[in-house]
Amino acid sequence: MLLPLFSSRVSAGFPSPADDYLEGDLDLNEYLIRTPPATFLVRVSGNSMIGKGIYDGDLLVVDRSLEPLDRDVVVAVVEGELTVKQLRFQDKEVWLMPANRRYKPLCVTGMDLQIWGVVSSSIHHFRKRVE
Repeated sequence: MLLPLFSSRVSAGFPSPADDYLEGDLDLNEYLIRTPPATFLVRVSGNSMIGKGIYDGDLLVVDRSLEPLDRDVVVAVVEGELTVKQLRFQDKEVWLMPANRRYKPLCVTGMDLQIWGVVSSSIHHFRKRVE
């Protein structure tokens, strides 16, 4: 589905005059997904990543073709449990770091760890409608 994309940017500071110029159409699949065969969506449960703008109920776009690098947000399976955290490599140890002070970092060195993919986008609803 193509949606209209305006060439004007929306000010997040002081308001600026509106520009009615339409840049063209935008396909969200093309914008959000780099490698379609290696990409999946997963819904977030919990609030351990709110410091990264990832909230309970959000949809994550996860790309399995990307090599997980230090500081990437990843979807991982640790000892059979699925989680989303920031990947960190420190002093020959592998850590999964939350982005919420209420949660503790988890050292996963020596644990059964599988990285399912790197989070490339988060789709967040500011206002959920009940139909």
